[in-house]
Amino acid sequence: MKVRFWGVRGSIPSPGSATVRYGGNTTCIEVRTDEDTLIILDAGTGIYPLAMSLLKSLPIEAHIFITHTHWDHIQGLPFFVPLFIPGNRVHVHGAWDVVSGQGIEQAMNVQLQYSFFPVREAELKARVDYNIVSVGETLPVNDALITTFLMNHPVVNLGYRIDCNGRSVFFTGDHEVWNNIYAPDEEGWVDYERMLDERRREFEDAIRGVDVLISDSAYTESEYPAKRGWGHGTYDQSIALARRVGARRLVCTHHEPTRNDDQLEKVFGEALARAALTEGDPQVMLAREGLEIEL
Repeated sequence: MKVRFWGVRGSIPSPGSATVRYGGNTTCIEVRTDEDTLIILDAGTGIYPLAMSLLKSLPIEAHIFITHTHWDHIQGLPFFVPLFIPGNRVHVHGAWDVVSGQGIEQAMNVQLQYSFFPVREAELKARVDYNIVSVGETLPVNDALITTFLMNHPVVNLGYRIDCNGRSVFFTGDHEVWNNIYAPDEEGWVDYERMLDERRREFEDAIRGVDVLISDSAYTESEYPAKRGWGHGTYDQSIALARRVGARRLVCTHHEPTRNDDQLEKVFGEALARAALTEGDPQVMLAREGLEIEL
């Protein structure tokens, strides 16, 4: 498999000279299987440069897996150029939204209205299929298997594990560690903590031994208390998770948009120093646009 990062920022695009080294586009990751099946994780603004790279190899078939429908993970969909070209086929996969009562098709039809965009969904020329995926489902996509896991975010967010010929990648999407909603001295803390322990074990078992763990690492440990409940993780949490599950490589992503590249490298370096990685620990790196990993 090959993994390429096209968008690595969180919340809002942040282009400019201060983010040129790591990139200012929001989340989009391309995965190519051994048989060259095209799998796309999320459709932030990074999906546009990906789309432009695909134009030299039309027609294409693409499987887009949406972790959740917050803007920074879907706002590039209307600019996925193959959608406008006959002969292409695009499969959009994602969860049922319990708030709106709609499937993943809403990611497209909400944006493609004349009030917000000059082209309606009915005017797309490619064949577009929508597939609602369930928590814990394993979906075959040609030579790959995609397995979902429910992550911790204010809306339904699916993490995706991709397995192909003995190699594996897991992408958390947006994820915050599971925290007890009760104080230790409150009634209910013990039962809730027991439930969380089970959830943590299930999650870690699901990703144990992955070759590449791509993890939401938006905040520093000092920033996190003020952001608790927003649904994002920290560098330290991601490194600790990668160690516990024996991931071979950790890629920290969803970079805080107010952080320029110098600041990003500084806080990342501080997290690495705290971790004091040794031989046998995962290789840890920052996601950047253009980063390619071959498995």
